[in-house]
Amino acid sequence: MLDYLKTHLSEKRYIHSLNVASAAKKLAEINGADPDKCYLAGLLHDICKEVDPAVQVELMKRSGYEISEVEWGAPKTHHAVAGAQFVREFYKITDPEICDPIRWHTVGKGGMNIYEEILYMADLISDERSYPDAERIREITYRDLKRGLYEAFKFMMYDKVGQRLIPVSTLDAYNQYTKLELERLADKI
Repeated sequence: MLDYLKTHLSEKRYIHSLNVASAAKKLAEINGADPDKCYLAGLLHDICKEVDPAVQVELMKRSGYEISEVEWGAPKTHHAVAGAQFVREFYKITDPEICDPIRWHTVGKGGMNIYEEILYMADLISDERSYPDAERIREITYRDLKRGLYEAFKFMMYDKVGQRLIPVSTLDAYNQYTKLELERLADKI
């Protein structure tokens, strides 16, 4: 797999994949998930990021995943669904605790399981990430995954509103983690 990634991804994307795998493993160890599954999902999450867009669409069509109209209209997210299908076809990996996190790592969704949560956050907090608030969100996430998810979705909402359409799955995730955060704050009062 490393050889495949090294020859099919740019150096920058390959390093990112290694960093995400490392962050996913660390988050798994902290949060009681299988570190090997999380590492593998992290390693493979962007396997189709630099694949021809037409190939991505064909993989998406075969995936069987529900894909919203907003996602179809957002080519930058196609690699996630395509990657999950590629992993199933090329590597014969069918474990939903590996494939489903790959599928949801770009847009998230309400009701994510621990593996989906871990990969979503590992992608956002990998070592090379330097967006505004990256270090703060990284620190929060390693202390409390759910709070990290809240901060991440809050950041994503504020960062993207008015610039592009937001999939309903992302709104559902934002609402879910915001509700958890509001309940946490209410418990402190």
